[in-house]
Amino acid sequence: MLEIIYTLVVTHITIICVTLFLHRGQAHRAIIFSPILSHFMRFWLWLTTGMVTKQWVAIHRKHHRFSDIEGDPHSPHVYGIKQVFFKGAVLYHEASKDKVMVDTYGVGTPADWIEHNLYSAHSRLGIGILLLFNIIIFGWIGALIWGIQMIWIPFWAAGVINGIGHWWGYRNGETKDKSKNISPWDIIVGGECLHNNHHLEPGNPRLSRRWFEFDIGWMYICLLRAVKLATVK
Repeated sequence: MLEIIYTLVVTHITIICVTLFLHRGQAHRAIIFSPILSHFMRFWLWLTTGMVTKQWVAIHRKHHRFSDIEGDPHSPHVYGIKQVFFKGAVLYHEASKDKVMVDTYGVGTPADWIEHNLYSAHSRLGIGILLLFNIIIFGWIGALIWGIQMIWIPFWAAGVINGIGHWWGYRNGETKDKSKNISPWDIIVGGECLHNNHHLEPGNPRLSRRWFEFDIGWMYICLLRAVKLATVK
């Protein structure tokens, strides 16, 4: 039972760090977090995903620039829904190798000493430490938990949001792309299932638009703002 609770909690924290820090904060500059909280989320993502902030931000910004047309790093209308859903992480990895693209679209992301010397330079070290920690705490079942953590973001973010989010669902407004809202209630992916809403207003940190829609990421933002840990721009 403890293992299940731990898995649900840590994967949820990771999803929240992706949607709040990487997406709404870094990619779209919609929120400013306190330095301590910002660094915690950056550290947590290094530990649990191995993703580099500059690469993620660059790929996402290019996705908005060329959404669902040639040049989009992960559109199901360019690569096919099966390719994006099952191999979205591969498309992300291939795009991250484009240094010119990353430098062009990744401007403004953290460039301090720890980013250059640890988070970016040794992006796989964190997930290795996480594997060791899980095994120490839970024994060999910790390796299974680690495996779930490793596929959590590739499946939900790269597969479901980038794939299904541009393929199936409902729309609250017309955009130049094929973005859809997969579900009006989204806890598992931190509010990101309201994908058409996001493409309607990319700079809006609140992803819900209608009375029956619930964006848990916005709920967390409101709580953080109340205790002066976040500022909505």
